[in-house]
Amino acid sequence: MSDTSRPFRLVVNKAALTPPITGVYLITDQGENLVERVRTALRGGVSVLQYRAKDKPREACLAEAFQLKQLCRDFGVAFIINDDVHLARELDADGVHLGQDDDSVGAARLQLEPGRIIGKSTHNLDEALQAEQEGADYIGFGAMYQTDSKAVAHIPGITGLSAIRDKVSLPVVAIGGITTGNACRVMDAGADALAVISSVLSSPRPDVAVAELKLLFNRQRPFPRGSVLTVAGSDSGGGAGIQADIKTITLLGSYAASVVTALTAQNTRGVASIHGLPSSFVIDQLNTVLADIPIDVIKTGMLHTAAIISALGERLSERQTMLPLVIDPVMIAKGGAALMDRDATVAFVEQLLPQAYLLTPNIPEAERLLGTPIRSESEMEQAARALHALGAANVLIKGGHLTGQHSTDMLFDGNECRTYTAERIFTSNTHGTGCSYASAIAAFLAQGEPLANAVERAKGFINAAIRLARPLGKGHSPINHYLAAQEIR
Repeated sequence: MSDTSRPFRLVVNKAALTPPITGVYLITDQGENLVERVRTALRGGVSVLQYRAKDKPREACLAEAFQLKQLCRDFGVAFIINDDVHLARELDADGVHLGQDDDSVGAARLQLEPGRIIGKSTHNLDEALQAEQEGADYIGFGAMYQTDSKAVAHIPGITGLSAIRDKVSLPVVAIGGITTGNACRVMDAGADALAVISSVLSSPRPDVAVAELKLLFNRQRPFPRGSVLTVAGSDSGGGAGIQADIKTITLLGSYAASVVTALTAQNTRGVASIHGLPSSFVIDQLNTVLADIPIDVIKTGMLHTAAIISALGERLSERQTMLPLVIDPVMIAKGGAALMDRDATVAFVEQLLPQAYLLTPNIPEAERLLGTPIRSESEMEQAARALHALGAANVLIKGGHLTGQHSTDMLFDGNECRTYTAERIFTSNTHGTGCSYASAIAAFLAQGEPLANAVERAKGFINAAIRLARPLGKGHSPINHYLAAQEIR
């Protein structure tokens, strides 16, 4: 679907302060520790929370719902009650969601305070038009797919959603079996919001699951699409570091912001000297950017010192809403200069790595992080699993340092391994490869690509950039960002 094919929709029939129904619409389950799981999920960027309680005593529902309402207030999230108008009124919730067997929208509105949001479940065009006529603020539509959370008798699916989209002016919340694997198809069919339950609340990392879904909505934005903040060192030769990151992110179609951690006197032959910046100034840069510019993904490169790593880890962990963090653990320059000392490595493993959405080490970096050699693809997989066990949500180990006709990278997401293989290009024109690869992944994530697709597209970009590189300088020449971006766009 093109960027301009679907007009922006406003919530109708409501006061100006009513929040729009968009993004990740989380519905509660019946599991244990619900409040804590929801708290974690909200940190990922939930837009709406719907409380659905079954077979619980009234007092227990009130107590649980009150805690969830307070969390929603803290995070600025709309709090909706499922079916129960009386509970919504008692809790002073933001609204109520009605089923087909519940009261009409008009009857519910008479019982609630003015300005409350009312949604209605629908399964076909007639029900959707009826909900709109009754004055609903949004409709739930589904099921998209079969689900384990409830028995589904009718599945209109993607085809049904596409059929009603242009005939209904209300925001549409798609529901039923939605995951990161099928969410893009649902959104492209016309969903304004994605209702999810188990794909978030049954995840070991509910915040990561929400953040992944939230990023997918960027696929509907105009270019430059999404914003990436790179935190890295400056390469005076322009081939790697901040310079390579900004080139990559910009040429691939996203907006690039930057935080500089260190200045290097560097060319294609190596690093002559490094001037590290105070950690306080690094955090000043970070805070200033985040206070103004809506960043979608943070990518890190050369962090240089333990003080910078510790300060960055502390600041990011304090954020109320998490930002997906793509970490390229830059430790050694192409010419062999050490870019991270032992103390910094320890701080990295303990304080920053566990916050990674994606960790992208090459083989020498993975060996240094784990203290074990990696000599084959099977050992790459073992290393990816070990780094995941240290806390990274996803790990991409790059296999360029192995030998053979093909170069294989391996992505482990906690459940399965995917491999990305390309013919090896024998050349010394590889300066900036790691920085640019991670930045390309970050840019494609910011543009709404699922992780596996983002890695695949970034792999294509980096292979083209190496293949199209032209000799420049007397050492390891930089890759060709410009022609590679043109080739894959």
